[in-house]
Amino acid sequence: MKARVLPVLCTALLAGCATGAGENKVSDKDAARYNTQLGITYLQRNDLESAREKLERAAEQDPTLAEAHAALGLLYERVGEAERAGSHLQRAARLAPDDPNMLNNYGGFLCRRGDRSEGIRYFERAAKNAYYRTPATALTNAGVCARGIPDLDKAEQYLRLALQQNPTHAEALLQMADLSVEKGEPMQARAFLQRYEAVGPVTPASLWLGRQTEQLAGDQGAARDYGRRLKESFPESAEARRLGRDSG
Repeated sequence: MKARVLPVLCTALLAGCATGAGENKVSDKDAARYNTQLGITYLQRNDLESAREKLERAAEQDPTLAEAHAALGLLYERVGEAERAGSHLQRAARLAPDDPNMLNNYGGFLCRRGDRSEGIRYFERAAKNAYYRTPATALTNAGVCARGIPDLDKAEQYLRLALQQNPTHAEALLQMADLSVEKGEPMQARAFLQRYEAVGPVTPASLWLGRQTEQLAGDQGAARDYGRRLKESFPESAEARRLGRDSG
């Protein structure tokens, strides 16, 4: 479960920096928004030093800009500075308590740090926001977080709620298939995996899960077929290497 920097449109930021005719001054708030976008761009390119410089400058220019703190939090987490990461992500959530993206980011951090009950609380707040366009994302994250407790019944509850919101949410379908394998329910796992395969990309994880599902169902031929596809399509993946060890 990954936290993501939610995009702040570059065009909007550039427009925000425009001034009236004859004016050359740019407000601190506009500069902060521009530097935040630059920082996010550098972060996406994995240029962490440049990202840090721009995002720290943005947070100084406008300490109330939630997006700057959220991006800083994700950057600090990536470089292993957990305390700073948590501080900025929490601040972003406090500055924008009605922004489900900020709540989702902080919830993800809490879950990754092991504070799963509190993380789920933030996911629930995000999902309940009437203006959130993708509540299935927060509900899926809550399900993944609950699996780590582990509380499989609670995880299934959240994942089914996510699929009620969006029946084609690929990650929720894949998680439900995986959860079904964990619970020893291969027919249910197969059904969810088939639904996933209709809407989601083929990945090493999905092929590995298909192999596990068919092994649990007792269909060794189908299991071998998933293994063959995994080795042919993703020979360098961790799953393919694991397949080689299992076969050996």
